[in-house]
Formats: sequence, C-alpha cells, structure tokens
Amino acid sequence: MAQNTIIWTQTASKQLREVLSFWNKRAHSNRFSNKLLDKIDQRLTLVASFPPEHPQSSLPEVRVAAMNHYSLFFKVKGDRIMIIAFWDNRQDPKKLLDILK
Repeated sequence: MAQNTIIWTQTASKQLREVLSFWNKRAHSNRFSNKLLDKIDQRLTLVASFPPEHPQSSLPEVRVAAMNHYSLFFKVKGDRIMIIAFWDNRQDPKKLLDILK
C-alpha cells in the first residue's frame, strides 16, 4: 500500500509556526518546540499510514488526531491528507469551528 502524502494548508502552517514561536520565546530555547515537532512527525506517520484509525470530528469529512494539548484536523482527498488546522485544545472551541468551516 502506498503512503499518503501530507499537505499542510496555509492556515495550519501558520498555527504551527505561532505555537512554536510561543514556546521558543517562553522557554528561551527551541528544545520544547523540537520535542513537539517530533511528536507531530510521529502522529503524522500514523495518520498517513491509516487515516481511518482517527476519529471523525463533528464536521463532515474532517478527522482529528489528538496529541495531549494539541490536535491535528485533517481531510483525506484520495492519496493526500490535508492538514487543515493545528489546534491548541486549551483555546476557545468556537474559534476552531470558524477555522474549519
């Protein structure tokens, strides 16, 4: 079985950059950011290997891969997986709905 291709939307990429920047400034180091990136890479490997393993969100065609305080929201389009949001689960969920619509 061929591996699916992961594609980040501009919105999701921006969200990830903002989270990484926050942690770099807060910790005065990129150590935590690098650990977070490793966890994201591990989760994306699982998502790419078997997308249906991840639960459907309340929105049609949107699945979610949770990672403690963060979640990856994605859609499957053939052999492509579109990351549509990288979300800090501690934020107001109403903002997330606006992004995902």
